[in-house]
Amino acid sequence: MHDTLERVFGFRQFRPGQETAVSAVLAGRSAAAIFPTGSGKSLCYQLPALLLPHLTLVVSPLLALMQDQLAFLARHGIAAASIDSAQSREQTAQTMARARSGELKVLMISVERLKNERFRNFISEVPISLLVVDEAHCISEWGHNFRPDYLKLPDYQKQFRIPQVLLLTATATPAVIADMRAKFAIAEVDVVTTGFYRANLDLQVEPVASAARRARLVHWLGERAGQPAIVYVTQQKTAEEVAAHLAERGIPACAYHAGMEHPEREGIQRRFMEGRLNCIVATIAFGMGIDKSNIRQVVHYDLPKSLENYSQEIGRAGRDGQHSECLVLANRDSLNVLENFVYGDTPEREGIRHVLEEIRQAAGDQGGGQWETMLVPLSDQSNIRQLPLKTLLVQLELRGIIAPRFAYFAEYRYKLNIDSAELLSHFEGERRQFVDAILTTSARARTWATLDFDTLYSRHGAERARVVKALDYFQERGWVELESKQMTEVYSVRDASFAVDNLSEELHRYFKRHEDSEIARIGAMLELLGSSECLSWRLAQYFGDQYAPRRCGHCSVCAGRIARLPEPPALPPLDGQSLQNRCAAFLEKFRSARGLAPSADCVTRFLCGISVPAFTRMRARTLPGYATLEDYPYAQVRDWVQAQL
Repeated sequence: MHDTLERVFGFRQFRPGQETAVSAVLAGRSAAAIFPTGSGKSLCYQLPALLLPHLTLVVSPLLALMQDQLAFLARHGIAAASIDSAQSREQTAQTMARARSGELKVLMISVERLKNERFRNFISEVPISLLVVDEAHCISEWGHNFRPDYLKLPDYQKQFRIPQVLLLTATATPAVIADMRAKFAIAEVDVVTTGFYRANLDLQVEPVASAARRARLVHWLGERAGQPAIVYVTQQKTAEEVAAHLAERGIPACAYHAGMEHPEREGIQRRFMEGRLNCIVATIAFGMGIDKSNIRQVVHYDLPKSLENYSQEIGRAGRDGQHSECLVLANRDSLNVLENFVYGDTPEREGIRHVLEEIRQAAGDQGGGQWETMLVPLSDQSNIRQLPLKTLLVQLELRGIIAPRFAYFAEYRYKLNIDSAELLSHFEGERRQFVDAILTTSARARTWATLDFDTLYSRHGAERARVVKALDYFQERGWVELESKQMTEVYSVRDASFAVDNLSEELHRYFKRHEDSEIARIGAMLELLGSSECLSWRLAQYFGDQYAPRRCGHCSVCAGRIARLPEPPALPPLDGQSLQNRCAAFLEKFRSARGLAPSADCVTRFLCGISVPAFTRMRARTLPGYATLEDYPYAQVRDWVQAQL
């Protein structure tokens, strides 16, 4: 183990916690490594991957994380690859062939890849030694970035007969750690936590009125010219505006956000990593997995979304152990924006009811039926955003109402790269008849042919899984080009006896509790920023770190500067204003498009500029009144709307 550490990675000794986690994995046990950002979590799987006999499968939430870790592995001569949506079909086929042959030691995927039946068929035949779950807090409903698809990972571990798992995260509270342990049956002794206190980070909170933030930012960065810095903002348009302002004031800076084209983002990131650009103004799309050790400044121009986000983002500073500064330009002006992200994710009762009635209808009078659904159309019809819709489906699974069977692409089509006669010449006997059936039953257009699975089964008894496997084989050989689309999820309806009204109300209360929890998370962040106690200590306490010093001696509170966040400017009262005058066109168009009047929450979202699927379809952004009350607290607007409806 130590020989591999020095010979392959060039390190003479482990960093805190690494050896304990690596030893647990090499001893055949599952483990969790909870280290601060930049403390070397990735080595905890990279080193074992070289010593374990079979493939290490890494589930990672972001493409950027995969790319950075793959680049690191390549530099150290470790055979690693990813399968992701940005790749061509040929690249994916090559990677699958390398994994199947045993050439690869590490394969990185997103959790969504496991919904792909072709991938599941493939990976079930590949021996796997270790499942690694990066950003593992995503599996917990108590976590700050819950992703429902992560809940299925324990089942996949069993399905693919993976003997052990390693969970990696930088941001897990005690409740989240307990949840992760329970889901993967990890012994408490194999949870390795190194603490969250970083002595080299100066945490600074400075109350600044919104109108004065740009000038303060220019002054701050100007005093630290040439030092690598990340400035975090909440919205894409703010990133563009602040970067332009800095450039006008002689501080070269570039915006970075998810709305930019991938090549442009990649170019900016490369310049930053190489030291040709020192300042990035970014949404949280930037920074995940960034391995740049000398970032000296992390500035939050807008409030962080939560203490978990704050901890993760400041953790990108000073990874080389050198003194670095983390500044929050704090006021309450952007509080509504943060809260509106939360309110937009809470489904309305009517949307939940729509989903339940679809399931009831699929079950039929006798129950026990099968329900097939596609996420995007269901999101549009129910007016529930996709992430909370996934959460709703998982809740129905946990209540025993539906059970996932499989997911498939409703449509497969292929393009022959060789003549059909040449394709057939590679097979004999029954296999040749099977391939001929695929070719003759396909609906042909000029270039592409679409598979007809029903006809293949009814006439030739050809099972879907065998057909898909054959097509993958053809593509690996370069005989065809294959496309799949329209992801369809199939559930069995296990219990259709539920009362729609009662269950809709129960599930709506569940989402309301989650909403309250997320709003409280924002409140906890505000409490820390305005705290009269050491900021480093308070942050460590939030994550259950009992070993951080009571006073760090170098945060803004320890320096005697307790932040008093300025209140936002007073807004005109809503009393006396007319709802009809503000959004008459929206009210009329919604009734026309959906066949019913909008609820108070729906109207509030329109006035606060919170996007939901129904608004996209009816182009609500173009209607008079949209987002005209975005500066008001959501609860205040909702009370006013309810009083007028």
